Amino acid sequence: MAYQTIIYQKDGRLATVTLNRPHRLNAIDSVMPRELNAVFDEMEQDREVWIVILTGDDRAFSAGADIREDRPPAWLRGLNKLFNRIEAFEKPVIAAVNGFCLGGGLELALCCDIIIASETALFGMAEMKIGAIPGAGGTQRLPRVVGTLKAKELIYSGDPIDGKEAYRISLANKVVPPGRVIEEARKLALTLLDRPPLTMRTAKHCVNVGMQMALPAALEWAEARIAAQPPTKDAVEGRLAFREKRKPVWRGE
Repeated sequence: MAYQTIIYQKDGRLATVTLNRPHRLNAIDSVMPRELNAVFDEMEQDREVWIVILTGDDRAFSAGADIREDRPPAWLRGLNKLFNRIEAFEKPVIAAVNGFCLGGGLELALCCDIIIASETALFGMAEMKIGAIPGAGGTQRLPRVVGTLKAKELIYSGDPIDGKEAYRISLANKVVPPGRVIEEARKLALTLLDRPPLTMRTAKHCVNVGMQMALPAALEWAEARIAAQPPTKDAVEGRLAFREKRKPVWRGE
C-alpha cells in the first residue's frame, strides 16, 4: 500500500514506520491517523513482523496536531482510538525520538512500549500555550509515567524538556547523542528479536492490563492469565535449548 504521510519499511522481522510530513515537522493531520491505522493493520496481520520502530526525522518525531486544519470532534475520538490501539498492539513498539516531540506527538510516543531519545529532543505538552488541553491521552498517560506532580508541571507550563531531562524523569528509557537514535533503537530491536515473541506479547498484555487494576486484583489476574497460557513450541524449545546448553531458535509458534 502506498502512503502519503508515513513511510513503511521491513527488514526481516523488524518493521519501521517513519512519520513523513517534514514540511510540517511531522504534525498530525487528517490523513496520518488513517494511514497509521492501516499500517498497524498490515503489521498485525504479518506474522513475519515481530518488533516495530516508530520514528520521525532529524528535526521532529512529531510537533503534535496540525493546528492549521479545522477538525471536527470526531477527529479527536478517532485519534484516541488509534492511540489506544497502538498502546495495546501485541508486538513491542519502540519510539525513536529526534527533535520535537510535542503535544499529540508526545501522546503518540507515550503509547509505545519503549522510548529512545536524542539528547537534543524536545518533549512537551504545548497545548496550554494556545489555550487547549492535551486531548489524546496526555492528561492520563503522562502522570502514569512521570508521576502526578511532574505531569502537572509539564501540562500547566507547556514548556518542553530536553532528552536528558526526559531520561532523568523516566519519560525516556535511554538517551543518546544526536544522530544515534535509530542506531540505538535498532540495537534494542535486535535484542528483542532474540527473545520468544509470543511470550513477550503475553508479558506486554499482562503489564498493560495489570496497570489498570489495583495491585491485588492485578496479581490474581496475571496469575490466571499466565496459567491459562497454552504451551508454545517456543517454550518447549527454550527449555530444550537450556538443557542442551545452546542458543534457542525462536519461531513465533
